[in-house]
Amino acid sequence: MTFKAACIQNTATPDVQHDIAVLTRLIRQAAAAQAQFIATPEYCAGLASREGKLHPVAPREAEHPVLPAMQALARELSIWLLIGSIGITGSDGRIRNRSFMIAPDGVVAARYDKIHLFDVDLGEGRVYRESATITPGTKAVISPCVEGSIGLSICYDLRFAALYRTYAQAGADMLAVPAAFTKVTGEAHWHVLQRARAIENGAYVVAPGQCGTLSGGSQCYGHSLIVDPWGRVLADGGEAEGFIIADVDLEQVQLTRSRIPSLRHDRAFAPPVA
Repeated sequence: MTFKAACIQNTATPDVQHDIAVLTRLIRQAAAAQAQFIATPEYCAGLASREGKLHPVAPREAEHPVLPAMQALARELSIWLLIGSIGITGSDGRIRNRSFMIAPDGVVAARYDKIHLFDVDLGEGRVYRESATITPGTKAVISPCVEGSIGLSICYDLRFAALYRTYAQAGADMLAVPAAFTKVTGEAHWHVLQRARAIENGAYVVAPGQCGTLSGGSQCYGHSLIVDPWGRVLADGGEAEGFIIADVDLEQVQLTRSRIPSLRHDRAFAPPVA
């Protein structure tokens, strides 16, 4: 089964309706290029930054304007559409960084809350504390997608290889990594980590990223990627708004995993003694 997948690359703003309009325009362009699966970045609509913290617009799920807008668009265009994430306020008042996979009939096929939160100190005053505003998820999620299945993740999850191995060993053909990666970490690690996740798991990686400078000054790396199971970069979004598109051939997943069957070669071992 071969189909076209696309990544949207945008710069979100605090104005959700503006961002919905940008996303709608780019998604329509990708669908016109025959994409059957389209993914948007982390916090793709409604976002500002202040003092190293991302501040998403975060109403309750039933009240978030992005979700019905994207559901209607998926239904109109008959596409699989991944909302990379939006901010959602839960019943406890805390915010979730949540992905939504929307099926071509407009129904939400899967939800995923970001598990690993970006709490880091990069030096020179660049301190990020995602846990100050976000509650972590606790559940890995595999979603249907076109004819295959895709393991869902968000941004900082990329650094935790065990999550993706769990997905691949459970049968996921693709791995989604929507992100708002910082420019400094993106320049150092983005490409190599995305290629590593593809190679380790013999899976396609679909990684839409935000680009440019957010309200409040935080810089995003861009370079949305589609990587094949052998680790080849099929498309790279560079640093500007737009979309990328590439063919996904799910037979390549099985071929790659048969050539290097490392997913079946895990062995138990004793942990090191300190």
